Amino acid sequence: MRILVVEDDPLLSQTMRRSLTEANHHVDVASTLAQADHFWRVQEFDAVLLDLSLPDGSGLRALRDARARGDRTPVLVLTARNRTEERIAGLDAGADDYLGKPFDLAEVEARLRALVRRRLDLTDQARVGSLLLDRRARRAYIG
Repeated sequence: MRILVVEDDPLLSQTMRRSLTEANHHVDVASTLAQADHFWRVQEFDAVLLDLSLPDGSGLRALRDARARGDRTPVLVLTARNRTEERIAGLDAGADDYLGKPFDLAEVEARLRALVRRRLDLTDQARVGSLLLDRRARRAYIG
C-alpha cells in the first residue's frame, strides 16, 4: 500500500513511517499543509493519514480540496482534536474514519486495511448467478 502521512510532529511521523514501512507499505510524509497538498496532487495514494493541526493551516482544508477535485482516496484523520463536534466536522469534510490521539499503531494499521478493503470492494467485480458486474470498467456481462 502507498500511504501519505500528514503529521507535523517529527517523532510521531517517524514512528508511523517506520511502523508502516516494516509492514511493507511505501510511506511519504508531509509535515505542512503545502507539502501535503503537493504530494496529494502529484501522486496516487491508497490511503492518507491526516493530522488536522498543521503549522500552516488545518488538514481539513487539504481534505476538502481533495474531495472537491474528485479524489476518493480513503482518509483516516489522526488528531488531538477529539471533541464530538470536531469529529463530526472531519467526517462531514470527507474523512472516512477519525481517530483521536493518543492511538495504538496496530489499530491505525487495522483501520487502514479496512478502509482500503472497502475501497477495493467498490471497484472490484461482483457476480450474481450468470450476471457479472465489472464496476471498474462499468460493464455488465451475462453468461
